[in-house]
Amino acid sequence: MSTGAIIIVIAAAVVLATVLAAVIVRARGSGRKNALRRHFGPEYDLNVAEHAGDTKAAERELETRLRRYRDLKTEPLSGELRERYLAEWVGTQEQFIDSPEYAVAGADQLLARLARDRGYPSDRYEEQVAALSVHHADCVQGYRQLHVAAARAREGRADTEELREAVVHARAFFEELVKPPHHAADAHQGHEGHAGRTGRKTHVWHIGKAGAR
Repeated sequence: MSTGAIIIVIAAAVVLATVLAAVIVRARGSGRKNALRRHFGPEYDLNVAEHAGDTKAAERELETRLRRYRDLKTEPLSGELRERYLAEWVGTQEQFIDSPEYAVAGADQLLARLARDRGYPSDRYEEQVAALSVHHADCVQGYRQLHVAAARAREGRADTEELREAVVHARAFFEELVKPPHHAADAHQGHEGHAGRTGRKTHVWHIGKAGAR
């Protein structure tokens, strides 16, 4: 084989190796992206939006959360503590009619304590939410929305409808954290049963706009 032919073969091999490397890199990146999407669900898109569309930066943050909190050990609530939280949630709902701002502040504090009692970090709100997003990605946004609404209420910048919507969205998060392990249906029945035993209504968060003051 002539020297020229050898050079051509080597050049072709280099080009092929470069193309293959690029394909592998893209495949790995796509696989990582898909894995993060599967794990975080709506949290993935929210985080990308918070990073102004910078997907790589958002994925780096989500991977950091996974490394830090994936193996976090949490504990279910005891039966007594669970009943206490259910009763407190119902009581907070009743407060909403007379004092939406106070009720939302109470609900925000209740969720923070509930997350702490389940074993999530409690020193800083940001750290707590980051850990919760790893284990409850489908509903943690409701907690964020409530926390923001409570802050806006303290500053006098939130109307009743905004507060009502915040707590409606936070309810799924509350129910997720308060339910017994592997017994979602039983948890829902227990919630309704508890309300029935106390004679309290549980639909206050679903008051319509006509009922907002």
